[in-house]
Amino acid sequence: MVSSSVTQQRPSHPFDVVAAEYDAVFTGRLLGRWLRAMVWQRLAGAFEPDQYVLELGCGTGEDATWLAGRGVFVTATDASAAMLELTRAKADAAGVGERVTVAQLNLEELRAGVAALNERYDGVVSNFGPVNCVENRQELVSTLSGIVRPGGRVVVVVMGPLCPWEIVWHLGHRELRTAIRRLRSGAEARVGEGGMVRVWYPSILRLQSEFAPHFKVLESAGIGLLLPPSAMAGLVDRAPRFFGVLARLDRRFAGSLPWRLLNDHYVLVLERLS
Repeated sequence: MVSSSVTQQRPSHPFDVVAAEYDAVFTGRLLGRWLRAMVWQRLAGAFEPDQYVLELGCGTGEDATWLAGRGVFVTATDASAAMLELTRAKADAAGVGERVTVAQLNLEELRAGVAALNERYDGVVSNFGPVNCVENRQELVSTLSGIVRPGGRVVVVVMGPLCPWEIVWHLGHRELRTAIRRLRSGAEARVGEGGMVRVWYPSILRLQSEFAPHFKVLESAGIGLLLPPSAMAGLVDRAPRFFGVLARLDRRFAGSLPWRLLNDHYVLVLERLS
């Protein structure tokens, strides 16, 4: 299950363009580290050493490398070949390359992609929005139910439809269309300087119901209630003490209603039913 190369490389993907700068723009910045720490708290409780986990939309490999450092075997997948190259390099540099497999996989073609992998997994993780790029989530859930062992955990971090920070910010700048963009199903979003992807913003309640036939919800929580969205990371860099207080409040109220419905992202931790 270990590989050192990207498999079945496809034509360029919109995220290829932003891959090289992604860590500098988000992963390595203070806001990115705070938000990811909230997710890692859930991953630490979901997966154990020597388990096999499939990651959907691995980006630059930050989560795959962290999980591998904890003894988990990770199949890190992404539609972007450039992201996979960075994942491979990051895992190797961290000394955990033998625990990380990389494979090119488009979530819109998930059923065929996982069939090619020909594996069953102890769990699945998808962090910071890859699920938002899937129109047919019923097929996604059905496919995951077929590859996750009973009792296995699925952790997904998804952009929700109601982000107060984003709404207020863009209304304040007279950008009405951008302020309410998450309410439009299948809206196009810009990636980098020219790439476009279609994005859906399911509510936490809707996604829970879509997973319900095959999975039970163990936890649901907001990620980024009081903290601004990643596009506004510069605000946090300029006032780290102030936003540090908000980060602590964020963690305190993340699982409470109605606050877990009003976030940049939310996290669902699910368990595969027998």
